[in-house]
Amino acid sequence: MSVRVSVVGASGYGGGELVRILTGHPEVEIVHLAADTHAGQPMDALFPNLKTFTGRRTEELDLSVLASDSDVVFLALPNGIAMDLVPPLLEAGAKVIDLGADFRLKKAEVYERWYKIPHRSASYLEEAVYGLPELNRAAVRGARLVANPGCYPTAALIALSPVLRHPAASRQGIVIDAKSGVSGAGRGLSLGTHFSEVNENVKPYNVAAHRHAPEIAQELEVALGEPVALTFTPHLIPMTRGILVTAYVPLKEDVSEGELVGSYAEAYAGEPFVRVLSGELPQTKATLGSNFCDVAIRVDREARVAIAMAALDNLVKGASGQAVQNMNLMLGFPEDLGLRWPGLYP
Repeated sequence: MSVRVSVVGASGYGGGELVRILTGHPEVEIVHLAADTHAGQPMDALFPNLKTFTGRRTEELDLSVLASDSDVVFLALPNGIAMDLVPPLLEAGAKVIDLGADFRLKKAEVYERWYKIPHRSASYLEEAVYGLPELNRAAVRGARLVANPGCYPTAALIALSPVLRHPAASRQGIVIDAKSGVSGAGRGLSLGTHFSEVNENVKPYNVAAHRHAPEIAQELEVALGEPVALTFTPHLIPMTRGILVTAYVPLKEDVSEGELVGSYAEAYAGEPFVRVLSGELPQTKATLGSNFCDVAIRVDREARVAIAMAALDNLVKGASGQAVQNMNLMLGFPEDLGLRWPGLYP
């Protein structure tokens, strides 16, 4: 029997990507596509790539109908909205996967400091499971509420976790240099993502003030059992999709590159969507349109610095693909069901 699935925020890039992936999932029946600002429009008019794959129209959000009809609800909404929808959906028995930030940070005061709004469902923060399967697979399996990670944190955490577990790695002075395609800013219009502003231009933004920094720090502290000190600087680059993270980790003692490569191979052995590269380096084009994250590690022995790198598609492994991966775990399906395909190249 198919699982009844609904997407709230279906007209945005994350919602559209969810529908693209879910239409190919053998165990899913899409029952509602809610999009208040574009209600009543054919989904394949909003996303022409979906023509012949879905004939559904978007609809206004009716929470009572959604809750009664859905086994799983994906929330692909701007920050600050999901916190009001999660309690009634959970009470109705639906499992919820939030692609926004409302349940990623465990402390309401931290959320409020970074997102500048009060958290109206703080009692659910402890229950919410941070949905990075490579770190939290067992907890995701038993969850009814999953906080899907941000795109930058997904790449940064996969890149950094193995090296930071090595005794030679310092947990202080970590530098994360990250670059994202323009789709990471969402579908809404803004001057900063206008073609003329972005084309032939690369620029940093939210330096020392990006909301993903506390998310990365929180999850590294959980994984390592102690706080880390890091600097995170994102950059906007003139392409549609992709995240590339290059992270620099000071080393307290000499360690060979081969040893660290072995640590990554061991850490991610059997992971369905992490590919550890040895002779080559991650590139966004190799993950385009796929749920894979490519990682590599190098050592600058003179500077005594480990350099960890990761590439992924911000709309797939960085958002909607990872959300479906989490759904598979929550429902007891094979983790890669409906997700295993190569990326597009070139």
